[in-house]
Amino acid sequence: MADNPQVSWTARLRDPRFRTIFFFGMASGLPSSLVFATLSIWLREEGVSRTSIGLIGAAATPYAINFLWAPFVDRFRLGRLQIALGQRRSWIFACQALLIPAVVAMGLQNPQSGAVVLGLCALAVSTLSATQDVAIDAYRIEILEPHEYGAGAALAIYGWHTGAFVTGAGALYVAAFGGWSAAYCAAALCVGLVALATLRAEEPDRPADVLAQARNALDWLRGSAVAPLRDFFGRLGWLAALVLAVIVFYKFGDAMLGRMAGVFYVDLGFTKVEIANYTKSVGLFATLVGVGVGGWVCIRIGIMRAMFLGAFLMMVTNLAFAFLATSGKSFELLATVVFFDNLTGGMATTAFVAYLSSLCNIAFTATQYALLASLGNFARIQLGSVSGWAVDSFGGDWTLFFVGVAAMSIPAILLLWLLVRLMPEIERQG
Repeated sequence: MADNPQVSWTARLRDPRFRTIFFFGMASGLPSSLVFATLSIWLREEGVSRTSIGLIGAAATPYAINFLWAPFVDRFRLGRLQIALGQRRSWIFACQALLIPAVVAMGLQNPQSGAVVLGLCALAVSTLSATQDVAIDAYRIEILEPHEYGAGAALAIYGWHTGAFVTGAGALYVAAFGGWSAAYCAAALCVGLVALATLRAEEPDRPADVLAQARNALDWLRGSAVAPLRDFFGRLGWLAALVLAVIVFYKFGDAMLGRMAGVFYVDLGFTKVEIANYTKSVGLFATLVGVGVGGWVCIRIGIMRAMFLGAFLMMVTNLAFAFLATSGKSFELLATVVFFDNLTGGMATTAFVAYLSSLCNIAFTATQYALLASLGNFARIQLGSVSGWAVDSFGGDWTLFFVGVAAMSIPAILLLWLLVRLMPEIERQG
């Protein structure tokens, strides 16, 4: 069932469920930037090589493998905290409480003399953030009706990019005047403020059989890890392999660009404040527009076709970055390219999140969504970790790098074309 296009965003924001989804999106976005774009800019300013920046970025791997511990988030109870807040909110709040000191510790490190410790701190932040994401994604799916998934995905992404803006542009502004340690401490404070929304949120209702405790370890393993996979492959049959391939390849083009974007801006000669003004601020506005457009496109032409459109536009965006690299430092061109990149990224991500949500069975929400989202993150993390090496192997030729990245979107487009043709069969099986 499609979302109702007649319901305005203002009306949705009056619904406490959607407001909570927005704040939880912020909770996901706040730590993410600290181990991706913001960290890359910090390291490059400190003279760290592109190859090393890419390798340190591998500390974000927990985002790609959080499905491994998703069954624990789905079923394991956190004692009195679970009694007070419920299964989902207890995990979200616990992760937020631990993120605060982890972010502070990360900001106190010296990239030159303590790169290893900085990497370990980044690993701790990404692990806690990835665990929080498991519970947040499950919360969003469980608190909404299936026909609300598109709107829920859009608001979650709005929140995510708002949080990413705070620890992206906001961190750069603070770092420009107070240093990087102050920037990360300010980010930790923001995590604490958003955690207050967790305490006031409504806990979603879950089926009684999902909440029941397993009688022994074997029953727990079957219910938490085996049953979600059996359910997923049982519903989709052989098409599950094609669905998983689409999820993996969909982020290939975006993966290489995401890790190196900040490094690229520094290499072009832009300062922290200029990057904040032209990429973070313009980027946030474009993303918000793109998310809204993406939600509308999902409603009008369907989620799968919206994903196809997003993949094609992401390829075009990479070619636009190649043009920027050839042209050199230009504020006007930078703003144009960043606007288009974030507009298309917002559209594509909205469709992608809505699609993953539609594949989940509410009885195994956290495990199934974490598995699917982890596959999407796999390319973003692992390919991103070698993106610096790729630029260096091209002799620092950013134009050639971005052309190659654009070509990496072709497999996703071809797979999506095939999946769109098979969509009626997928709908019958789902």
